[in-house]
Amino acid sequence: MHDVASFARRVAAGERLDAAALATLGEAPLAALMAGAARLRDNGFGPVVTVSRKVFIPLTKLCRNVCHYCTFAHPPRPGEPIFLSREEVLEIARAGAAAGCDEALFTLGDKPEMRYRAAREALAALGHETTVAYLAEMAAAVLAETGLLPHINAGVMSEDEIAALRRVSASQGIMVEATTDRLMQRGMPHFGSPDKAPAVRLATIAAAGRAKVPFTSGILIGLGETRQERIDAFLKLRDLHEEHGHIQEIIVQNFRAKAGTKMANAPEPALEDHLWTIAMARFVFGPAMSIQAPPNLRDGDLLPLVEAGINDWGGVSPVTPDHVNPEAPWPALARLAAETAAAGKILTPRLTAYPAYVADAETWIDPDVRRVVLSRSDGAGLAHEGAWRVGRSESVVTITPQGFAAPALGSALAAAIDAGVAGRPLEESAIVALLCARGGHADAVGAAADAVRRERNGDTVSYVVTRNINYTNVCGYGCQFCAFSKGKAAEHLRGRPYDLTLEEIERRVVEAHERGATEVCMQGGIHPDYTGETYLEIVRTVKRAVPEMHVHAFSPLEVTQGARTLGLSVAEFLSELKAAGLGTLPGTAAEILDDEVRRRLCATKVSTDEWLDVVGTAHRLGLRTTATIMFGHVEAYHHVARHLMRVRALQDRTGGFTEFVPLPFVHMEAPIYLKGAGARQGPSLREAVLIHAVSRLALNPVIANIQVSWVKMGEAGIAAALEAGANDLGGTLMNESISRAAGTEHGQEMPPERMEAAIRRLGRTARQRTTLYGDAPAVQQRRAFQAPPLSDVVNTAAAKLARVGSARRRAGA
Repeated sequence: MHDVASFARRVAAGERLDAAALATLGEAPLAALMAGAARLRDNGFGPVVTVSRKVFIPLTKLCRNVCHYCTFAHPPRPGEPIFLSREEVLEIARAGAAAGCDEALFTLGDKPEMRYRAAREALAALGHETTVAYLAEMAAAVLAETGLLPHINAGVMSEDEIAALRRVSASQGIMVEATTDRLMQRGMPHFGSPDKAPAVRLATIAAAGRAKVPFTSGILIGLGETRQERIDAFLKLRDLHEEHGHIQEIIVQNFRAKAGTKMANAPEPALEDHLWTIAMARFVFGPAMSIQAPPNLRDGDLLPLVEAGINDWGGVSPVTPDHVNPEAPWPALARLAAETAAAGKILTPRLTAYPAYVADAETWIDPDVRRVVLSRSDGAGLAHEGAWRVGRSESVVTITPQGFAAPALGSALAAAIDAGVAGRPLEESAIVALLCARGGHADAVGAAADAVRRERNGDTVSYVVTRNINYTNVCGYGCQFCAFSKGKAAEHLRGRPYDLTLEEIERRVVEAHERGATEVCMQGGIHPDYTGETYLEIVRTVKRAVPEMHVHAFSPLEVTQGARTLGLSVAEFLSELKAAGLGTLPGTAAEILDDEVRRRLCATKVSTDEWLDVVGTAHRLGLRTTATIMFGHVEAYHHVARHLMRVRALQDRTGGFTEFVPLPFVHMEAPIYLKGAGARQGPSLREAVLIHAVSRLALNPVIANIQVSWVKMGEAGIAAALEAGANDLGGTLMNESISRAAGTEHGQEMPPERMEAAIRRLGRTARQRTTLYGDAPAVQQRRAFQAPPLSDVVNTAAAKLARVGSARRRAGA
């Protein structure tokens, strides 16, 4: 008896099967072997099967090798260029970028200049001595001009050549194909091909490991090798990976006989043989290694490949053919998604570098390439599903364009959804499972959250008529995400430093009231010369101008600064603010409530515990607050989970949060993005919508309201969020400046008529509310719908001293 389940448990527990154990395992019935491999795959990758959307760039089809099965390489042909020109390369890449691809796969013959004078002359005319040097120039051009990530298959190379290409590529690869010298003998497929010598190819793979390159390798089955020789090849690759940690995927590719080659009549490997090899690869490499089989080489047999344990389809192009296997066209991505779903999995786009290498990009990816990798990465290290970006005006129809049923929910995801719907506190792992949901699974999370929303809030969508008043953009902090504040290091960013006069603040408050506002939302930079008296006088000014105006003002960071400058405790200062007329506080400056992230974003800002203490103190004093999260920059999903858990824990103690507001990171003008310092390009649309659903479930029932930011998400984005658990659109704003400074394109104001039209389009009922979720007074509602245009604002240039409550004036300076 071959106890495959026992072998699978051992591998899942981290055991490394040796050759003897694998020989025994390999004799097991194929069905049992495949089932064990599939369980291992599910342990590592869950419901996801990945694909890289690519273009295929055949830089040259000359090669010094003469593999007996290859139609890609050929000798020089009269009138046919030896190399693609720069413009030809870029034309292919631009077409791929327009079609939504992420990868530019450079494939070429091995060092043709070592065999052909024509290749040497062509290189000389291009200004290069070697093919690798020209390849580096072309990869750099594609990266810089199209944003596609080069993946390079350039054959056998030295460590110096690999390192040179590392500077312009996200990943590289070489198929070992086989590790038996027998295939090099006369009459065998690799006779006359020096670069197919196993020792030479293994040396290249080892060199890539030393150079810290995310690397692809694999075997080609059906060349005359034995099953034992395949296992030997896997074991040699496993040894190299264990030494260097750089092999990110193993391809198990089946030989296809091609007309015009010496192996045109050779038998192709049977499907069952292919499935056996895939399953054995999974047992050799374990649950964490990506195992790939090209889908175009087994057209019609994709379901069994998934059942055998693969988790990746490799690169599939909507633009270019498979130049190595031109007889086998790529399946359309939509069809591949449907067939993957039929196998019980969700097709998910990935990058050329796999998630583990994206997560540790400082180790594995060159700094010049890293920024482009991160710009295409989501929080799990996979690719954005589409071109949507926070703050941009692209039209969005749906976040799940797949038109077929989702596979069954896994037990962890189902349990997390059930717990969230029931209102039970979620553990970190459960929240992470929700945030990882994709495709139909993300739809299921959204539907569950929307059901909770409907039960809690009905079909009413609320909003408040408010005016943002940012009284200064001068700031002594250097938060890496902020494009609004102006300090010594931020003069180049949008706008000039300003510090409003009390007269301008009063004018804006009065105008807001006349236009129907029931609230002014007031925050600013942390002006080094401001004191607590500054903030007190700003509140007093509002209340003198319009006594009934609700003052929603001051982040926990401003509160701590104000208290410190007056020598008061936080509780004492908040009490003074409340007495002056402060109504509620915005729960901003939270970013991510995890100090691991805060050290990267805002090291000198309030810590997680300090933020929670200020907000908790406000709640105890009867000052309610919002709670926010800013996501899509440098955090991982477990950081988001911890944030949600901390917000819920505080709400359980105080009950002081009125709403929770997810704020997608706007990257365009953010310093951490512009510096290439490791920030992503905001969340993907899936993430931006899904976090509203996850917040609804994770905070159920303790926070009633989940708000979506129209400034960040745009009208199409808010529609998606409102169908995934959100019930509030926040404020009309009148003067939105913080997100606009970061590069958003959705405007400064969403007036009530536009707000309500967006709500009605979803079949919901609009409700104009107050800050504390009461109904807005009828007179203010009428004013809001009859509001005249705004007058021009006056942003008075900042002087050396603060206009109100100057610390240096108080000190007699």
